Amino acid sequence: MVPESYNNFFVGSASVAGALIGLLFVAITVVGGRLTQGTVNAQLHRIRASGALSAFTNALTVSLFALIPGHKIGYTAVAVGLGGLAFVLASLISLARMRDVRFANLRDAIFLIGLAVAFVYQVIEGWKVTDNAGNVGAVDSIAVIVVICFLVGIQRSWELIGAPSISIAHEVSEFARHGRTGETGGKTAGTGAQEPDQA
Repeated sequence: MVPESYNNFFVGSASVAGALIGLLFVAITVVGGRLTQGTVNAQLHRIRASGALSAFTNALTVSLFALIPGHKIGYTAVAVGLGGLAFVLASLISLARMRDVRFANLRDAIFLIGLAVAFVYQVIEGWKVTDNAGNVGAVDSIAVIVVICFLVGIQRSWELIGAPSISIAHEVSEFARHGRTGETGGKTAGTGAQEPDQA
């Protein structure tokens, strides 16, 4: 049984997940041309889109079932977590098939492994709830994983649309290479932005 103190959280997270899934569909429509190409970059975009959808769907499903009276959050967390692990495994196999070792591919692999860790933890905590319906600590852990899924999904969506990113590693390396001259080797100064179709 989900404690009443968590009801507001799961109501809010279900609403947020539904809105984010809707925005993800809009983003996929906008960049749909990139997803249908037969290139390595297109496959990376498909993996990112699927990763974002998997993370948001996990959060939405767990949140909705948590609001149904009875002992449903545990079984739901286990089932959806196992489904998420299947997606991660398929995505890692897809990356391995590319045989194109680049930083972007490694970064995507790290994201997928991180998502897999979250799903494994969710399965474990969900199983604890099924074994003991009064395990508030396990419910709390599942709620934290829901938040993590939001963060992962947002990051995946941001990369999917090719939005610019600023990382401390990139900015420090650029500063070391070019100092304060404003020269960034062809990139916009201070943004670390990449071309939309670059991984």
